Amino acid sequence: MPVLELGGMTLGLREGVIAMIVLVAAYMVFVVLRMRRLRKATVASPETSAAVALPAESPPPAAEIDEQWAQASAGIAGNALRSGLEQEFDQLRDEVDAMRGELAALRNDMLQELAHLRASQTVSPIYGDAMQMAASGYDPVAIAERCGIARAEAELVVALAKSQER
Repeated sequence: MPVLELGGMTLGLREGVIAMIVLVAAYMVFVVLRMRRLRKATVASPETSAAVALPAESPPPAAEIDEQWAQASAGIAGNALRSGLEQEFDQLRDEVDAMRGELAALRNDMLQELAHLRASQTVSPIYGDAMQMAASGYDPVAIAERCGIARAEAELVVALAKSQER
């Protein structure tokens, strides 16, 4: 199992997965806070609603055109902001899906490593190397030659390793 030694601390796969989860959670909190701030900024701007709710008695034609222009530009800006937020949200969703896939792959790797460790712990120390080789997929002949055991014993070790993988 890959490990990293830093200043007397040993960091393994488990710590790496936990660090990734913490980073994803912090990023999600950052995005939620950012979205709330944007929502407050759009709700707090009463220019468009006040202009619609309180019509003037009878504005001159130039003032009416300016008001319509201001409303149209505010609508366009709101649509552009909404479109940008939707694109960013879709991008974040894709990134979270990619991270979920990576975490699933890491989980499968970790479970395989755990199965190999359990297999080696349930066997006699004499056959520990043979069991690890069988779990890695070596054939009985190679195991017998490498570990100095009989071929029949190597075949039994391979059968035991296969039965524990199920």
